[in-house]
Amino acid sequence: MDDPSLTPRPAPTRTAPTLARISLLPWGLFLVALAAAAFFAWKWWQPDDLGDPLATSLVAFEKQDKLTVFSAELAPVVSSNDSRLFGLVNSKQVAVIPARIDYTINLAQVGRDRLTWNAEGQTLSVRLPPLTVSRPNLDEARAQYLRDGIWISRDAQDKLTRDNTRLAEAQAVQQAANPVLMNLARQAAKEAITQNLSIPLQVAGYGKAKVEVTFDAK
Repeated sequence: MDDPSLTPRPAPTRTAPTLARISLLPWGLFLVALAAAAFFAWKWWQPDDLGDPLATSLVAFEKQDKLTVFSAELAPVVSSNDSRLFGLVNSKQVAVIPARIDYTINLAQVGRDRLTWNAEGQTLSVRLPPLTVSRPNLDEARAQYLRDGIWISRDAQDKLTRDNTRLAEAQAVQQAANPVLMNLARQAAKEAITQNLSIPLQVAGYGKAKVEVTFDAK
């Protein structure tokens, strides 16, 4: 008769613990998904902690001192005369001197008193100071000259050129004040300020904010 002590015994099985771990895995994933859903729902429905729109706008202005909003290329046509030797020697010079004029806004003058926020309409109103017209930048390297005279000395030519430069600068200033150019510059300023303020407002959480720009009344 076989000895019972010599009867081989089956190896212990680990099926039950393994099945237990497998059965718990879906519940763990479900809890993780539930926690993630709760977190995103809280982020979605939590009250917006938006900053002060006026402060946000002022910070955007502080990054720039003067903003060039428009430039005009002008071509003043001027002429000057010179007379020497008691009127016996006369000369004339006609000049076309290209000039560049810049129209700028002094953003350092824009304070909180120039900003108004309408919370209901999500509208920021900005009142800008008058445009500043720069001194003409004459490009005398591209100037064209037409001289007339029997004999034009070096001194006479230098004087004609200086006179024409002065006249061209004065004429460029007058042309820069033309209502058409001023209106173009104001429109460019409005577009530039609107763009410069819309992006910071959107980043601050005011995605539907509108910007209205006006100038000081003359």
